[in-house]
Amino acid sequence: MDLLLIVLPAFLIFGTGFIGQKLFQFHIKSISTMSLYLMLPFLTFDTFYSNELNIEYFYMFLFTFILAIILLAITVIWGFFIKADKSHLSAMLLGTVFPNSGNYGAPVALFAFGTAGFDYAVILMVIHAFIINTLGIFIASFGSEKSTRARDALINVLKMPVLYGFLLGVLMQLTNVKLPETIMDGIGMVGDASIPTVMLILGMQLAEIKSSHFALKYINTMTVIRMVISPILAVFLVSFMPVNDLIKNVYILLAAMPIAANTTMLAVQFNVKPDLTSFTTLVTTLLSLITIPLTLYFIG
Repeated sequence: MDLLLIVLPAFLIFGTGFIGQKLFQFHIKSISTMSLYLMLPFLTFDTFYSNELNIEYFYMFLFTFILAIILLAITVIWGFFIKADKSHLSAMLLGTVFPNSGNYGAPVALFAFGTAGFDYAVILMVIHAFIINTLGIFIASFGSEKSTRARDALINVLKMPVLYGFLLGVLMQLTNVKLPETIMDGIGMVGDASIPTVMLILGMQLAEIKSSHFALKYINTMTVIRMVISPILAVFLVSFMPVNDLIKNVYILLAAMPIAANTTMLAVQFNVKPDLTSFTTLVTTLLSLITIPLTLYFIG
């Protein structure tokens, strides 16, 4: 019951966003843009400025990339056996490779592990955002009639606001620039506001999903790989990670997260089965009400 209570606050906020969107029909894109461009960079800066850089950052990036490649390979092989066409395979890859570490994972890490675990979750969130905006774009373009050049992917990465929050935080930490406490308080206030905001946005996005008829083989593939195989692989990989136990636990928790809401935007942009991706995002998010407490129980 205690583990369920860790997840319930997140669903309370998701539910608030869901109900609010049904009642008032907010313009989600405007709120999402505010969160992405005005709030999350402050959170990223605060995290990388305040936490001392060490080799653990490199291992977090390396093993996150390894997990993404393994999930990609499993999905491609699975897609071959179920005879998925190019568009469905691309949609499945968007669902299986990228976890919802921002709207969902980081807040749950805060509830479960406190501020220390939350800081690690934000670092992983930045890594995931980088991978989504590089590998994710190529996956989406693979299943679309639109062509995406390497230059386009690079430009998209350079547009990521969190990238500059990360770079500035690291630079100021390495050069020992000390900001006044009052300035850091202001940065912290804006950064902290991003967490409930992105959670409300996820609830709003879920409210916009419309049910449709899809082949169960695609929904089952995305659900099983994202919610079962991904955390199992994470448990295996952390056994090789020379990092502290808290990082390992956060890594496993984020690997068990449902499909990232950002992948729906990619699916819409490139017309890669957006309804399938959106619907499976809803399915995996609801299923996480059971799977995330089980994951937390497993990692203790």
